[in-house]
This record gives sequence, C-alpha cells and structure tokens, in this order.
Amino acid sequence: MGGKPGLMAVETALVELLDSAGAPPDAETVPLSTARGRVLAEQVCSGVDVPPADNSAVDGYCLDHRYFQPGQRLPVSQRIPAGLAPTNLAPHTVGRIFTGAEVPAGADAVVMQEDSEATDDGVLLQQAPRAGQNIRPRGQDIRKGQTVLAQGTRLRAQELGLLASVGVDKVRVYRPLRVAILATGDELVEPGDSLGPGQIYNSNRYTLIGLLQGLGLDILDLGVVPDELEATEAALIKAAAEADVVLSSGGVSVGEEDHVRVLLERMGELRFWRLAIKPGKPFTCGQILGTPFAGLPGNPAAVFVTFLVLCRPWLLKMQGASAQRPDLLRVVAGFSLDRAGVRQQYLRARLVATDSGPVAEIYPNQSSGILYSASWGNGMVVIPPGVTVSEGDTVDFLLYEQMLY
Repeated sequence: MGGKPGLMAVETALVELLDSAGAPPDAETVPLSTARGRVLAEQVCSGVDVPPADNSAVDGYCLDHRYFQPGQRLPVSQRIPAGLAPTNLAPHTVGRIFTGAEVPAGADAVVMQEDSEATDDGVLLQQAPRAGQNIRPRGQDIRKGQTVLAQGTRLRAQELGLLASVGVDKVRVYRPLRVAILATGDELVEPGDSLGPGQIYNSNRYTLIGLLQGLGLDILDLGVVPDELEATEAALIKAAAEADVVLSSGGVSVGEEDHVRVLLERMGELRFWRLAIKPGKPFTCGQILGTPFAGLPGNPAAVFVTFLVLCRPWLLKMQGASAQRPDLLRVVAGFSLDRAGVRQQYLRARLVATDSGPVAEIYPNQSSGILYSASWGNGMVVIPPGVTVSEGDTVDFLLYEQMLY
C-alpha cells in the first residue's frame, strides 16, 4: 500500500471506514418532488409500459406500408393529434399524425411530412415506407414489471424524471443522516466579526456545511468549541447524543491544546489515527459513546480533501447508498513532480482543454492551509507514495463534480 512507516494507507483507511458503516437509517415515504438527493430504500418496478402504446416519432402521415403505390395519392381518413385515442385506420388511407400521437391499429409506418405532398385529393408519398418506420413501439423505453431503479440509488434529476415517467409520485427513501459538526480552536472567529491578534476566520465550518448540504444530510452545527478539555468533552457528549455521526475539525494532532483525540480514547474508541495522505495526515476515526466519529485536520485544504476522499464515501455508505466512490479519470499531466512523496498526495488541480485532449494543471502552492487552491481548480490529481511525475505522463484525476453532490 505504500506510505511512511506508522501511517495507515489511504485505501486501508477507506476500507475500514466502509466496513464500519452500520445499517442505514429508517425509511420514510416522501413526494417525488422533494426526493432529489435522497437514497431509495427499496427497488422500484414499473407498473406500465413506456411508451404505453406505439406512437409517432415525427409529424407526418401513418399508413399500412403494403398499400403504398408509387405515384398514387391516398386519402386522409383521420387526424390524430397527441393525447387523443385514434380509431382504426381505414384500408388504403393515411392518417394525419403528429409527434407523440398514438399510432392507430391498421398502420405500421409513418412518413415524415417533408417526404409527402398533400393536396385536396389526398397525399402523395415521395418514397416507399417500410414497416416500423418513424414509430416508437410500446415499451421501447421501459417494460411493465421491469426494475427501474435499485435499492440504494441516489436520486438525481434524471432519476426523478424516470420515476415520473412510470407514474410514481411517492418514493420510499432513507431518512437523512444527522451529522454533528464542531470546530476547535481559540483562534477561530466567525465571518462578520473583527479579527484580533493571532485570530483567523472559521472557514472549516462553512466548508463542511456546504459539503454536507451537497449530500442532502441534516446538520447539527455546534459551532466553535474552545481549546479546553471540559468544553470539548461537553460538546462531544451533546453531539454523540443528538446525531448519527460526529465530525470535528482540528484538535486531532499532537499539541497540548488538541483534546479531541484524547477524549476519543477516553470516551469511546480510536480506530485509527495518522494516515499516509497529503494533506490531512492527522485524520482520525472512531466512535464517541457509540456514535461514529471522524476527526478532520484543522487546516482548511486538508478538511476539504479528507472529507471528499474519506468522509464522503463513508457517509454515503451509512446513508444506504450503493455507490460511494467516484471514478478516476486518466489524464495527461501538465506538470512535473520530481520528488516522490511518502504519503499519497491529492494535488488540487484543474483540467484544461487542449488540441490533444484535457491536461491537468496543479495549483502552484499545495500547502494544507491554502483553501484557494480548491476553489481555483475542478478536481484533484492523485499521486501514490513513491511516485514521481514528468510532464506528459498519465495520472489519475478526481473531478469535483462527481463528489460535490
């Protein structure tokens, strides 16, 4: 797995996190219109064929293709707009039909209006039709009884539309996890307040809120906790009692004011601490009074990276989602990395379109305190331990857009 001795490999930590995820929350039924981002608690099967009947793919004229004769005009026996049931088509006639309209019995082809000539005494078809031409057959999209979506599917806009297409108006989904978040640090000041000596604005709180909102989870925001053992203990007790999961930022390193890890060992279980990941080495996992816990580092870029790489798939697994991990893209490196690292690196980067394809550029400063690097780019380049990169090499790339919902 690679990495510095004494540090757990990222993949090992991720497997442990996913293995530790228990059963998903209870299920509830919600209107389809409010279900975006939720996770299906049961599979959904279609009760109808889609489309429910053969229908026309174009505006034109429907007929039985066997009655076509070159140069012969066929009379129009009916007009068939979408939404109205047609009558059986009379032999040796055509029906004027519109896109989406049901094809009548007695017709097996539709000729586009551009390929026909209509006059008072009938319609002249300019080419011989073939059976099935321009007809969308019944059940072409979905068959009655077909499984439409599996249990564990996270519902995006396209899944909402798919469910609506088979007549589903309510869905059974898991209740959103309630995630408690807290930040530790006497130096943290809320945006809008004035900074004093040695103070910084609390960005981690808002990064975590945004990331959790993107997953559709409920948030218990406990704000900033002073760097005091008693205050940290009280906050963790409240979080464990009122939430399904607890996330903290800061307080998991080795400083005298870093109390979270100490309390984790005292009040629960420390599963692992210190990973072969850059940024984010002090990431911590365990449980507080029986409630799952993850301690993220205090540095802003490290919070962003470790949440996406570790917390996101873990939370999705706990939420009942069947797919938790994004796909890796293989792209060309537009940079060099001469020095091999001892930890797996997640370089904030962006893909740039070139004539030969997308190329990954990395932000010049990859310090764990540089949050601008995350906003500047659209993903991360993943560099395993012990690997150097030359410009033009192929590297792994994680797109933010796959991980921020």
